[in-house]
Amino acid sequence: MWGEFARVGKALGSGTRLQMLDLLAQGERSVDSLAETMGLGVSTASAHLQTLKRARLMRTRREKNHVFYALAGDDVAALLSLVQKVAGTHLAEVERAWRHFAGPGQGEVEQVDRAELMARAEEGGALVLDVRPEAEFAAGHIPGALSIPVEELARRLEELPADIDIVAYCRGDYCVMAVDAVRVLRASGRRAYRLNEGLLEWRASGHPVHTAHA
Repeated sequence: MWGEFARVGKALGSGTRLQMLDLLAQGERSVDSLAETMGLGVSTASAHLQTLKRARLMRTRREKNHVFYALAGDDVAALLSLVQKVAGTHLAEVERAWRHFAGPGQGEVEQVDRAELMARAEEGGALVLDVRPEAEFAAGHIPGALSIPVEELARRLEELPADIDIVAYCRGDYCVMAVDAVRVLRASGRRAYRLNEGLLEWRASGHPVHTAHA
């Protein structure tokens, strides 16, 4: 039994594979898409995917000549989220790495939690903004969210109302795209906040995820 548990632990014992799981938590992908996003060779990406598949952490489906990979279930998203939380609690290096990637002044970016976001969105008091790439939004997003990728935000500000709070989110708690988005929005005079988690944690908590076709 313990040997079988170790299969999962071994599959998680790679930063590259953890990043793959994070990307797959956003929606299914082909090996080519994963390799391109992560800057890996296709054969290298495929080898990592096979390790995750042998540990039953993902599933596949075939469409014509392409194979698409997805998390085996929301419990895998929950596992990845827990790994991040445990590391963030017990490893000081995680906080240092986060500060490096988020850049100076990340502490000035105000945050809201999931409960507050849901309450304000239901009352019409906040606009939920998804700043991930369009393909990730199409694969799965928080219901009611508007999609504007962070790299397009500065030139598409006129699409956003100026008289409502905007809550930006991206892939997960350690994703910097939402931090950058809040900075752009605040610089334009918008009332902007960062959701203190992302689609990973939203999905791991069992909340509904919509696709572009839902």
